[in-house]
Amino acid sequence: MISKHLHLPWLIIALSVSPATAYISQSFSYDFYHQLTLEYGDDATARAKRWQSLLESSKLSSDWDKVNKINNFFNREIIYKTDIELWKKHDYWASPAETIGQGMGDCEDFVIAKFFSLIALGIPEDKLRLMYVRHLKVNQPHMVLLYTENKTAKTVVLDNFNPQILPTSLRRDLKPIYSFNGQGLWTAKAKSRGKKITNSRGVSAWRDLVTKIEKNNI
Repeated sequence: MISKHLHLPWLIIALSVSPATAYISQSFSYDFYHQLTLEYGDDATARAKRWQSLLESSKLSSDWDKVNKINNFFNREIIYKTDIELWKKHDYWASPAETIGQGMGDCEDFVIAKFFSLIALGIPEDKLRLMYVRHLKVNQPHMVLLYTENKTAKTVVLDNFNPQILPTSLRRDLKPIYSFNGQGLWTAKAKSRGKKITNSRGVSAWRDLVTKIEKNNI
Protein backbone atom coordinates (compact mmCIF):
# COMPACT_ATOMS: atom_id res chain seq x y z
CA MET A 1 0.00 0.00 0.00
CA ILE A 2 1.03 3.62 -0.48
CA SER A 3 2.33 5.51 2.49
CA LYS A 4 -0.32 7.52 4.32
CA HIS A 5 2.23 10.36 4.30
CA LEU A 6 2.07 10.64 0.49
CA HIS A 7 0.83 13.98 -0.80
CA LEU A 8 -0.99 13.48 -4.11
CA PRO A 9 -0.94 17.03 -5.56
CA TRP A 10 2.69 16.80 -6.73
CA LEU A 11 1.81 13.92 -9.04
CA ILE A 12 1.55 16.17 -12.09
CA ILE A 13 3.41 14.32 -14.81
CA ALA A 14 4.77 16.05 -17.93
CA LEU A 15 7.75 14.00 -19.02
CA SER A 16 8.39 11.56 -21.85
CA VAL A 17 9.46 8.04 -20.86
CA SER A 18 11.20 7.25 -24.15
CA PRO A 19 14.83 7.50 -22.88
CA ALA A 20 14.03 5.24 -19.93
CA THR A 21 12.39 2.75 -22.28
CA ALA A 22 15.54 2.63 -24.38
CA TYR A 23 17.52 1.91 -21.21
CA ILE A 24 15.36 -1.05 -20.24
CA SER A 25 15.42 -2.58 -23.71
CA GLN A 26 19.25 -2.35 -23.85
CA SER A 27 20.25 -2.75 -20.23
CA PHE A 28 21.00 -6.46 -20.02
CA SER A 29 24.76 -6.23 -20.43
CA TYR A 30 27.55 -7.96 -18.54
CA ASP A 31 28.09 -4.79 -16.48
CA PHE A 32 24.41 -4.67 -15.56
CA TYR A 33 24.40 -8.26 -14.30
CA HIS A 34 27.74 -7.80 -12.55
CA GLN A 35 26.48 -4.72 -10.72
CA LEU A 36 23.22 -6.46 -9.86
CA THR A 37 25.08 -9.44 -8.40
CA LEU A 38 27.38 -7.21 -6.33
CA GLU A 39 24.45 -5.19 -5.03
CA TYR A 40 21.84 -7.90 -4.43
CA GLY A 41 23.36 -11.37 -4.95
CA ASP A 42 22.94 -14.33 -7.27
CA ASP A 43 19.18 -14.65 -6.77
CA ALA A 44 18.72 -11.15 -8.15
CA THR A 45 20.78 -11.98 -11.22
CA ALA A 46 18.72 -15.10 -11.87
CA ARG A 47 15.54 -13.05 -11.50
CA ALA A 48 16.85 -10.44 -13.95
CA LYS A 49 17.70 -13.13 -16.48
CA ARG A 50 14.14 -14.43 -16.26
CA TRP A 51 12.95 -10.85 -16.83
CA GLN A 52 15.22 -10.51 -19.86
CA SER A 53 14.06 -13.85 -21.23
CA LEU A 54 10.43 -12.81 -20.85
CA LEU A 55 10.97 -9.51 -22.64
CA GLU A 56 12.85 -11.17 -25.49
CA SER A 57 10.36 -14.01 -25.93
CA SER A 58 7.35 -11.67 -25.82
CA LYS A 59 8.40 -9.23 -28.56
CA LEU A 60 6.18 -10.86 -31.19
CA SER A 61 3.27 -11.62 -28.85
CA SER A 62 -0.03 -9.78 -29.11
CA ASP A 63 -0.45 -6.74 -26.88
CA TRP A 64 -2.95 -8.63 -24.74
CA ASP A 65 -0.51 -11.51 -24.27
CA LYS A 66 2.23 -9.04 -23.32
CA VAL A 67 -0.03 -7.47 -20.70
CA ASN A 68 -0.87 -10.85 -19.19
CA LYS A 69 2.71 -12.13 -19.24
CA ILE A 70 4.16 -9.02 -17.61
CA ASN A 71 1.42 -8.89 -14.98
CA ASN A 72 1.89 -12.56 -14.11
CA PHE A 73 5.70 -12.30 -14.05
CA PHE A 74 5.94 -9.50 -11.50
CA ASN A 75 3.10 -10.86 -9.36
CA ARG A 76 4.95 -14.16 -9.23
CA GLU A 77 8.53 -12.93 -8.84
CA ILE A 78 8.12 -9.96 -6.47
CA ILE A 79 7.08 -10.15 -2.82
CA TYR A 80 5.05 -7.30 -1.37
CA LYS A 81 6.97 -5.20 1.15
CA THR A 82 6.27 -1.68 2.38
CA ASP A 83 8.72 1.17 1.75
CA ILE A 84 9.33 1.49 5.49
CA GLU A 85 10.26 -2.19 5.72
CA LEU A 86 12.34 -2.23 2.53
CA TRP A 87 13.85 1.25 2.17
CA LYS A 88 13.32 2.76 5.65
CA LYS A 89 11.41 5.61 3.99
CA HIS A 90 7.74 6.54 3.99
CA ASP A 91 7.66 6.79 0.20
CA TYR A 92 10.24 5.53 -2.30
CA TRP A 93 9.79 4.94 -6.03
CA ALA A 94 12.05 2.06 -7.02
CA SER A 95 13.26 1.58 -10.57
CA PRO A 96 12.41 -1.76 -12.23
CA ALA A 97 16.03 -2.84 -11.74
CA GLU A 98 15.85 -2.07 -8.03
CA THR A 99 12.61 -4.03 -7.70
CA ILE A 100 14.07 -6.97 -9.60
CA GLY A 101 17.21 -6.75 -7.47
CA GLN A 102 15.36 -6.70 -4.16
CA GLY A 103 12.74 -9.21 -5.26
CA MET A 104 10.39 -7.09 -3.17
CA GLY A 105 8.44 -3.88 -3.46
CA ASP A 106 5.23 -2.06 -2.60
CA CYS A 107 2.27 -1.48 -4.92
CA GLU A 108 3.96 1.47 -6.65
CA ASP A 109 7.01 -0.63 -7.43
CA PHE A 110 4.89 -3.39 -8.98
CA VAL A 111 3.12 -0.83 -11.17
CA ILE A 112 6.30 1.00 -12.22
CA ALA A 113 8.02 -2.27 -13.18
CA LYS A 114 4.99 -3.43 -15.18
CA PHE A 115 4.56 -0.03 -16.85
CA PHE A 116 8.14 0.29 -18.09
CA SER A 117 8.31 -3.37 -19.12
CA LEU A 118 5.20 -2.99 -21.27
CA ILE A 119 6.51 0.25 -22.78
CA ALA A 120 9.77 -1.56 -23.59
CA LEU A 121 7.71 -4.24 -25.36
CA GLY A 122 6.15 -1.62 -27.59
CA ILE A 123 2.82 -1.03 -25.87
CA PRO A 124 1.89 2.59 -26.70
CA GLU A 125 2.11 4.81 -23.65
CA ASP A 126 -1.36 6.23 -24.23
CA LYS A 127 -2.83 2.77 -23.58
CA LEU A 128 -1.37 2.70 -20.06
CA ARG A 129 -2.01 4.73 -16.92
CA LEU A 130 -0.77 4.43 -13.37
CA MET A 131 -3.74 5.02 -11.09
CA TYR A 132 -3.91 5.95 -7.44
CA VAL A 133 -6.97 4.43 -5.82
CA ARG A 134 -8.36 3.81 -2.36
CA HIS A 135 -8.58 0.09 -1.63
CA LEU A 136 -11.97 -0.02 0.05
CA LYS A 137 -11.55 -3.43 1.68
CA VAL A 138 -8.64 -2.20 3.79
CA ASN A 139 -9.39 1.54 3.52
CA GLN A 140 -5.88 2.44 2.40
CA PRO A 141 -4.31 4.19 -0.61
CA HIS A 142 -3.11 1.84 -3.33
CA MET A 143 -1.73 1.97 -6.87
CA VAL A 144 -2.71 -0.13 -9.90
CA LEU A 145 -1.91 -0.10 -13.62
CA LEU A 146 -4.67 0.48 -16.18
CA TYR A 147 -4.62 -0.85 -19.74
CA THR A 148 -7.01 0.13 -22.53
CA GLU A 149 -6.61 -1.74 -25.82
CA ASN A 150 -8.49 0.82 -27.91
CA LYS A 151 -11.14 3.53 -27.67
CA THR A 152 -14.01 1.03 -27.62
CA ALA A 153 -12.42 -1.53 -25.29
CA LYS A 154 -12.99 -1.75 -21.57
CA THR A 155 -10.18 -0.50 -19.38
CA VAL A 156 -8.70 -3.32 -17.28
CA VAL A 157 -6.75 -3.34 -14.01
CA LEU A 158 -3.34 -4.90 -13.36
CA ASP A 159 -2.93 -5.34 -9.61
CA ASN A 160 -0.48 -7.08 -7.31
CA PHE A 161 -3.10 -7.95 -4.69
CA ASN A 162 -5.69 -9.34 -7.10
CA PRO A 163 -3.71 -11.16 -9.82
CA GLN A 164 -6.72 -11.54 -12.12
CA ILE A 165 -6.90 -8.87 -14.82
CA LEU A 166 -10.43 -7.47 -14.63
CA PRO A 167 -12.35 -4.53 -16.13
CA THR A 168 -12.52 -1.48 -13.89
CA SER A 169 -16.29 -2.01 -13.62
CA LEU A 170 -15.66 -5.28 -11.76
CA ARG A 171 -13.13 -3.79 -9.34
CA ARG A 172 -15.65 -2.20 -7.01
CA ASP A 173 -13.16 -2.58 -4.20
CA LEU A 174 -11.12 0.26 -5.76
CA LYS A 175 -12.09 3.94 -5.64
CA PRO A 176 -10.18 5.97 -8.29
CA ILE A 177 -8.32 9.11 -7.24
CA TYR A 178 -5.76 10.09 -9.90
CA SER A 179 -4.38 8.44 -13.02
CA PHE A 180 -1.26 9.45 -14.94
CA ASN A 181 1.45 8.47 -17.39
CA GLY A 182 4.36 10.34 -18.94
CA GLN A 183 1.95 12.51 -20.91
CA GLY A 184 -0.13 14.04 -18.12
CA LEU A 185 -2.28 13.66 -15.02
CA TRP A 186 -6.01 12.97 -15.00
CA THR A 187 -8.52 13.31 -12.20
CA ALA A 188 -10.82 10.35 -11.72
CA LYS A 189 -14.35 10.44 -13.12
CA ALA A 190 -16.86 7.75 -12.31
CA LYS A 191 -18.45 7.69 -15.78
CA SER A 192 -15.53 8.66 -18.01
CA ARG A 193 -11.80 8.17 -18.42
CA GLY A 194 -11.20 11.40 -16.56
CA LYS A 195 -10.38 15.05 -17.16
CA LYS A 196 -6.79 15.93 -17.97
CA ILE A 197 -5.06 18.43 -15.72
CA THR A 198 -2.83 20.66 -17.81
CA ASN A 199 -0.53 22.37 -15.32
CA SER A 200 2.89 20.86 -14.71
CA ARG A 201 4.11 21.77 -11.25
CA GLY A 202 5.73 19.17 -9.04
CA VAL A 203 7.28 16.68 -11.48
CA SER A 204 10.28 15.82 -9.30
CA ALA A 205 9.35 12.27 -8.25
CA TRP A 206 8.66 11.08 -11.78
CA ARG A 207 11.67 12.97 -13.17
CA ASP A 208 13.95 11.42 -10.54
CA LEU A 209 12.64 7.95 -11.31
CA VAL A 210 13.20 8.26 -15.06
CA THR A 211 16.67 9.75 -14.51
CA LYS A 212 17.54 6.85 -12.22
CA ILE A 213 16.43 4.35 -14.85
CA GLU A 214 18.39 6.10 -17.61
CA LYS A 215 21.56 6.08 -15.53
CA ASN A 216 21.15 2.39 -14.66
CA ASN A 217 21.35 3.35 -10.99
CA ILE A 218 20.18 0.15 -9.35
